[in-house]
Amino acid sequence: MLISAAYAQTGSGLGGALTGEGMMGLLPILLMFALLYFLMIRPQMKRAKDLKAMTDALQKGDEVITAAGILGKVTKVSDVYISVEIASGTEIQMQKAAVQTLLPKGSIKALS
Repeated sequence: MLISAAYAQTGSGLGGALTGEGMMGLLPILLMFALLYFLMIRPQMKRAKDLKAMTDALQKGDEVITAAGILGKVTKVSDVYISVEIASGTEIQMQKAAVQTLLPKGSIKALS
């Protein structure tokens, strides 16, 4: 008497996946994915594209801030590396990807 009788459920031949109830169950998941795409993924891809365009356009004389917070003037540019003058007579080499911000001309003189 402890085991109750099991009854078969009636349903459509497709298992209810393509019925109105199935679509309504997928709607919140689809809306969350769309929201995630437009609020997180798309802006991140745009920022990465803009950063790549900026690093590809670096040229001698540009004033930059690196990811480490170093301010300097670009003195030499190659495919992967740049030379940055951080003080008179002091140059360091770093990867182009380390450049975070391109400053307007004359910004370093205004700061010192």
